[in-house]
Amino acid sequence: MVLASILVSALLAGVVATAVTVAIEKWGGLVGGLLGTVPSTIVPAGIGMYLAGGEDALVVSMAVVPLGMLLNALFLGAWLVLPRWFSNASHPLLLTSIGALAVWFVLGMGVWFLLQNTVVGTLLTEQELAVVGLALLSFIAVWFNRRPQPTPKGTNAVSKTVLFARGSMAAAAIGVSVWMAGLGFPLLAGLASVFPAIFLTSMVALWLAQGPTVPQGAAGPMMLGGASVAVYANIAMWSLPAYGVVVGSVVAWVGSVLGWSIPAFLVLRRVHSKVNG
Repeated sequence: MVLASILVSALLAGVVATAVTVAIEKWGGLVGGLLGTVPSTIVPAGIGMYLAGGEDALVVSMAVVPLGMLLNALFLGAWLVLPRWFSNASHPLLLTSIGALAVWFVLGMGVWFLLQNTVVGTLLTEQELAVVGLALLSFIAVWFNRRPQPTPKGTNAVSKTVLFARGSMAAAAIGVSVWMAGLGFPLLAGLASVFPAIFLTSMVALWLAQGPTVPQGAAGPMMLGGASVAVYANIAMWSLPAYGVVVGSVVAWVGSVLGWSIPAFLVLRRVHSKVNG
């Protein structure tokens, strides 16, 4: 059962993950970046964690997801800042990618150490931690989008090789997260489930195909849209145990899309229309 959960979750995550790059390429950074980040890989990850580790593992793992998405927001923020620092370097994409990943890993280890030693079960319950993480993420995402970047559409197609690599990385991240949940490491599983495989491969693929402008324009909307994953995690903590993996996942997905993704898109579209005249 555990192996099947890992394989199915990883396969679904890999298939779903390839859609965001295509969405950004086709519809531009605003529509593709925001609506392309509705909860996707977190759905099979949550199902796999619940089947592999039970309700306790699901609750602890989902409680960490909002903080993990906060790390992803800062990861995307690095893509708005670092290209300016490395604009005169010989390999700006490589340096930006390494720098953004370094930000994620350093902060991720800090979050894991803090949660492992002090917070969960002592200062905050899992549910309270998830709400606090969502609040912090919402603040950061709104702050980064207060001055919208241009969000052009792509003019060159992203190669199939890059799309395959993107799906493979996402599948690996979700597979590892479900495996960790089954081994009894729900905190690490929660962080692994939101490893920025999708964001990293989106940024790299779009930079290689379109240049730095398109991925920078998508970073802000992706950051705001990615908060829907944190909303999904907050809902899934109770909906999956209450209604089962199928209905519970549908409830969490619909709630996060209606409660966050669509309102965020409408607000950000209005802001962009005012800025662009």
